Amino acid sequence: MLEKKSYPLSLIYVPINRTKTLNQAKVLALAEDILVNGQKTPIQLRIDNKRFVLIQGLHRLEAVRALGEDTIEAYLVRARLH
Repeated sequence: MLEKKSYPLSLIYVPINRTKTLNQAKVLALAEDILVNGQKTPIQLRIDNKRFVLIQGLHRLEAVRALGEDTIEAYLVRARLH
């Protein structure tokens, strides 16, 4: 079972191809929702040496960043083996 923990935003890397899908209107709407209701759904990360790579939750990550937070709740998942 996955364990939800807080991770520092400064250690999270977002792959370049993921940033192409960013919708600023969605980020702002999520930021408002998180401000009122808190972060409901953790993002997903995988470990890569001394940093974490975003797997899922780009808009949630950017919404939390926009709110000025230092950490975000996330699940640490294993990398897929190809």
